[in-house]
Amino acid sequence: MKEFVLKDAPAGARKIDYAGELNPEQLAVVEGGDGPCLVLAGAGSGKTRTVTYRVAYLLEGGVRPDEILLLTFTNKAAKEMLDRVEGLLGAGATGIWGGTFHSVANRLLRQYAPLVSRTPSFTILDEEDARDLIKLCVKEADVDTTARRFPSPAVLKGIASYARNATIPVRDALTIKHPHFSDLAPVVERIAELYEARKAASDAVDFDDLLVLLLKLLRERPDVRDRLADRFRYVLVDEYQDTNALQAHIVRELSLVHRNLLVVGDDAQSIYSFRAADIRNILAFPELFPGATTFRLLTNYRSTPDILALANGVIAHNRDQFKKELRAVRPHEEKPSLVPAGTDAEEARYIAEQALQLRDEGTPLCEIAVLFRASFHSQSLEFELMKRDIPYEYRGGMKFFERAHVKDLVAHLRLIANPKDEAAWMRVLSLQGGIGLVTAGKIVDGLRGAEGLEAVLARCPVSGKAARGWEAARDVLRKAAAAGGPSGMIREVAGSGYRDYLEAEYPDFRDRLDDLEQFALFADGYESLTSFLDEVSLTDQYGAARGGSGEAQDEEKMVLTTIHQAKGLEWDAVFVMGLADGKFPNPRALEEQDGLEEERRLLYVAITRARRRLFLTYPIASMTDAFSIGAPSPLVTELPQGLAEEVRLRHAPRTAPPSRSRWGTDEEPMIVLDALGEKKTDVPYRGLLRNVDDL
Repeated sequence: MKEFVLKDAPAGARKIDYAGELNPEQLAVVEGGDGPCLVLAGAGSGKTRTVTYRVAYLLEGGVRPDEILLLTFTNKAAKEMLDRVEGLLGAGATGIWGGTFHSVANRLLRQYAPLVSRTPSFTILDEEDARDLIKLCVKEADVDTTARRFPSPAVLKGIASYARNATIPVRDALTIKHPHFSDLAPVVERIAELYEARKAASDAVDFDDLLVLLLKLLRERPDVRDRLADRFRYVLVDEYQDTNALQAHIVRELSLVHRNLLVVGDDAQSIYSFRAADIRNILAFPELFPGATTFRLLTNYRSTPDILALANGVIAHNRDQFKKELRAVRPHEEKPSLVPAGTDAEEARYIAEQALQLRDEGTPLCEIAVLFRASFHSQSLEFELMKRDIPYEYRGGMKFFERAHVKDLVAHLRLIANPKDEAAWMRVLSLQGGIGLVTAGKIVDGLRGAEGLEAVLARCPVSGKAARGWEAARDVLRKAAAAGGPSGMIREVAGSGYRDYLEAEYPDFRDRLDDLEQFALFADGYESLTSFLDEVSLTDQYGAARGGSGEAQDEEKMVLTTIHQAKGLEWDAVFVMGLADGKFPNPRALEEQDGLEEERRLLYVAITRARRRLFLTYPIASMTDAFSIGAPSPLVTELPQGLAEEVRLRHAPRTAPPSRSRWGTDEEPMIVLDALGEKKTDVPYRGLLRNVDDL
């Protein structure tokens, strides 16, 4: 007789020593996670480990893999958890439904497509496909996009997407995201309707449809909902604080029958409201699921006690939260540093110097990160790092001088300096309505031979709609040329029709305008347009050369990133820069409901990225006026005393001849807040590259 050996352990026989491998907080979740459960997982508390062991515990208890649904926000996170389960059990995780909301919705809709007016072979449109379809809808709606600036397909798609994820009308989403276009609400609503009709006619869906149609299926077909609830007896959701209204409704429908729903998240790390994430989903969980059990994971394995004390102090001011305080496992090290600097440039100098000192003390550059509230806050630091030849990696976006809107402004300035610059003409003309690539080429040809800016602008080489575009470009250049120095020129262009162009073309137009204001502030130190363009051009080329070399790709690099991009990551040393009033909190965020509380959560997230060393920095000089004193962020001034060591900067004795460079000469008075005290060891400054020739 043949013998067949079953490799899977029978129900009730557990091979994992849960009590020995988990702390008491984690063990309580793993063993007591039946019914509706809310797991408040503080930063660095072993959330992934806890979810992994919970899944393993269910499998060892006899639950079939295909009865478990694990919803995450990235497929990478789901794969990591399932791989860990495989590692714990040796086998048994195959068959678990794990993935993002969208990937799981796609699998389910393929099975039930006819019930939502699609076929099982429906097409999923990517962002470019969706924009192309919206272009057709704009044309079908007979919109004259040349009569005035009209939202681009990307902006229209963003409005529709926000409306669907927040489950609000398109009109309301338009008012929230782009109030400048509120008068176009009827037209935008019509285009949204045409877009939905065209997708249905094409047997296609976009990413938002995957969730919208799944919720429609669950609500309109209770039989299907009950069938799925019977299939998925245990539903686990990661990062629940980041769910939007649409996702929360789906989770609720899938767990109404069995109520075995375990959601894991941290209300203190809810920072994505601009994507329609709703913190109320996690805050209201106990009310939405009566009888729910709440667990707290508060033992932090990442940061020192001093860093956690500061994080706890920041978030304690929020009213709408689950009160909790993280506890450290690591030993004490140095207190976090609070560092006021005279100006943005001086703040950048300090960060560069301190990073080099950390490297000399044994912290690799790749374990040093600089976090900021908004992308435009990095500009002065990027300049400083390039001047010092310190390699860095910009996470989640393009480096400052590579951004399209910065290049657009530079193109305008190049034309003022050199009206024969054909490449700059092509870029500037492409921004104007009625001028395509061919027409722009004709205009450039018609300008040849003219000497001087005014002679060039006096010509009119085209007619019709293109003439209006040419006249608009000409007027902007004339006004900018008369604005004085580079800073005034930048502000003149940014305040012209280019602002309308940005709002019509880009969903993130406000961030781009902030970039341009920062660019203008940077230009304040230059009187000569030529020297300013030299500085910008050489810096841009220098960064491109470093990024393009094989050696640069392999070397250690500091990390520069927005706080939003840094969530979920950690480093040995973290700088949080730009903690000045008017920068952080973001002024626009303060206009929104509960905006200040989300700004505190952002700072909390930034602080809890640090393992061993933390530096909070801010410039004292006003963001808008280098000759007036600004204030630190209110998030800094409300911190309890004694949680951070206050550092006063001083200049090292001069070892080089005086320089006329704007980059921090000793003639410029150093602003010091005497009330902040002085650290025993002041921060010395080593030699500084003085001008672009040193590159």
